Amino acid sequence: METLPKEQLLNSLEHLVDGHLQQAIRHFQNMTAHDLLQPAYNGGWSIAQCLDHLNSYGHYYLPKIQQGIAKNIHLPPKDTFKSSWLGAYFIKMMDPETGKKKYKAFKGHIPAPDLDAYAVVAEFIQQQENLLIYLKEARSTDLNAIRIPISIARFITLKLGDVFQFVIAHNERHIRQAMRNVTDINKRILH
Repeated sequence: METLPKEQLLNSLEHLVDGHLQQAIRHFQNMTAHDLLQPAYNGGWSIAQCLDHLNSYGHYYLPKIQQGIAKNIHLPPKDTFKSSWLGAYFIKMMDPETGKKKYKAFKGHIPAPDLDAYAVVAEFIQQQENLLIYLKEARSTDLNAIRIPISIARFITLKLGDVFQFVIAHNERHIRQAMRNVTDINKRILH
């Protein structure tokens, strides 16, 4: 595990989150509910289901991140971050560039087919805005010292820096999935 400058890591994560936010505003926010709820061409999740799945993880992780930062704001900030071996494993597994394997969604994170598509998109946008706030707040903390329990096994904790990277890699994975649906919808419209 390499040690990274904290500023460099947070800047790259903010860039990704801002990209997710802009895609949601530019593409998903302006689509019809019908298109947002349209199952993927290959039978996979609709755009709304992809976002609802991400929102379900946001429901768990965002309050934990906020609490972790608030409780540990007194810790002296550290200028570097080093992933734990477990954190690096989870990040690599979830990153769409390095983790090519498909995974089944865990119970509690499986989206329903009949969603309020506009509410799902609005919540996703709000969560990305909150994530940007927490990334900014994290600049004055120690990403190594704050520990966050993971959603699938709460007795296991990861460093805040690993949790940020995991959540954002997971978001990237499903944003790409949703964008493939946008491409499919646009192809159908053109034909």
